[in-house]
Amino acid sequence: MADPVDIELDEAGSPGERLFDERPTEFIVRDAFVLGAVPLALAGLAGVFGLSWLGYLLMALTVFVACFFRNPPRDIPGDERTVVSPADGRVIAVDEASLPDGTLVPRVGIFLSVFNVHVNRAPVAGRVIGIERGGERFRAAFDSRADRDNVYCAMSLETLQKEIVRVVQITGLIARRIVSHPVAGEWVQRGARYGLIRFGSRVDVYLPPGSVITVTRRQKVRGGSSELGRLPEPTSEGSGASTDPQEDA
Repeated sequence: MADPVDIELDEAGSPGERLFDERPTEFIVRDAFVLGAVPLALAGLAGVFGLSWLGYLLMALTVFVACFFRNPPRDIPGDERTVVSPADGRVIAVDEASLPDGTLVPRVGIFLSVFNVHVNRAPVAGRVIGIERGGERFRAAFDSRADRDNVYCAMSLETLQKEIVRVVQITGLIARRIVSHPVAGEWVQRGARYGLIRFGSRVDVYLPPGSVITVTRRQKVRGGSSELGRLPEPTSEGSGASTDPQEDA
């Protein structure tokens, strides 16, 4: 079987598109071993010098780091019109918000605490048409100004129906690093893992006009396995065939 990144999606009606190589896929993201090595080594030193209480504290910190970077598999629900949650967390915004061009569209905002899984997933299947980074502040992710001021990474996906879905990773008060692997021109499958934010953050999803949001504020969601809503149903002219590369594979 070909490596996923070399698969072309001609059968899905999107000739020449390269499939994004989903990552991270390991059950514990590699960052955990780098960041967890420091408190683990210090815990060993604390034991050598008889500081058992400090050793236990540092071991607990090591376990926390490992849990923070957990990356469990998820079953992706629904069909190609189903929008899945890009992150684990609690819904803090269900409203309309402006895109960079001023268009007002439905938006869902999700707050991730330090106890949530922080690996992010694509809410819909689509071709990456833009990656935008910006912002300069690190306000608390639940602050109403965070989506405007904080450091962010926005990925715009174009579906086979030519709809644009924008998913924005936003840093928080503690989170200082955003990882986003896709590049422009790649096709990202619905529910595919594509990056992460550490530690504590927010993810917003901007949907095309006419989309139906099925979650409410304060609702808990899980990345990839919770349904946020549905994209507008395609016209009868374009609804004769499936538009999800996962179904055509």
